[in-house]
Amino acid sequence: MPGLTIGDTIPDLELETTHGKIKIHDYVGDSFCIIFSHPADFTPVCTTELGGMAKCMPEFQKNGVKLLGFSCDDVESHKEWLKDVEAFTPGSHVRYPIAADPKRESIKQLNMVDPEEKDAEGKSLPSRALHIVGPDKKVKASMLYPASTGRSMEEVVRVVQSLQLAAKYMVATPVNWKPGDPVVISPRVSDEEAKRMFPQGFEVKDLPSKKGYLRFTQIQTTAT
Repeated sequence: MPGLTIGDTIPDLELETTHGKIKIHDYVGDSFCIIFSHPADFTPVCTTELGGMAKCMPEFQKNGVKLLGFSCDDVESHKEWLKDVEAFTPGSHVRYPIAADPKRESIKQLNMVDPEEKDAEGKSLPSRALHIVGPDKKVKASMLYPASTGRSMEEVVRVVQSLQLAAKYMVATPVNWKPGDPVVISPRVSDEEAKRMFPQGFEVKDLPSKKGYLRFTQIQTTAT
């Protein structure tokens, strides 16, 4: 579906949420923010996901990341639903806001409309979409899943940490990277610059092309 994607500025929408009215840009502030949508309240996969997000809150907070949920039902419905969410995931407390969008207007601007899922009245439901937004209010990563597939919270945490490392250190994260694993140095950084930027040193992999572009280094950090 055409619309909001990586590199675009997130619309500065005013939203009714379980924490009162907010404007997206004010809420994001100087932080990274995960904006994620769910098809509807009181649905099985969504209930597990909201609890999963809440359980990851300490990790997100450690990395300076805010959360903003979305569902098409109204605020009062959200508040009742959260009782189920917290009961299903013991020890989780949903302290992040859940936005209401009963008219399905905000999800259109946020590119979170499911092209196939409809409610009983035939209205489009939100997709299981997720945008990671940076302090510059631009979309840094997006994930889109069908209603039948719950997201991996570990993957969401991993992607956020990868984005934050890349923003701070001119590095990228290789396949199956996990926090604490070696990272690769951006091709935009020359070897001379890399020696200054990474005094801990780096390893150049010997490949058949002999181009020396695959350079690994270790960055000892778990939060930015």
